Amino acid sequence: MTNHEPHGAPGAAAVTAANTGAQGAREKASSKKGATPKKGAPTREKNAKGATPANKTAKVEKKPRAESKGAKILDLMARPAGATLAEIMKATEWQAHSVRGFISTAGKKHKIESAKNEAGDRVYKLAK
Repeated sequence: MTNHEPHGAPGAAAVTAANTGAQGAREKASSKKGATPKKGAPTREKNAKGATPANKTAKVEKKPRAESKGAKILDLMARPAGATLAEIMKATEWQAHSVRGFISTAGKKHKIESAKNEAGDRVYKLAK
């Protein structure tokens, strides 16, 4: 077969495969451009207050809204006697597992003491 045969001729595919390398694989051109961000993605990293990452050392103490159930729980636990699980459930209309989950999460930001009272009920207090 010679190189001057038309493309539609039998054997033209064999010549093309032989010219491109083993098994007809083509090399991809390298991309000079990196991955583009998703549409609508922020252009820089921001924290909750909108500050840039250069100001990461400044911590902002977040407190729950005064009318929120989280604020009610923290107010109940701030009392000198603390609050039992039943009192918190009644005040928030939450189930026991939800109250315990909130207390677990709040324990990361607040020092919470847990003990049993004389009646055997669990009492939660904010440590001072």
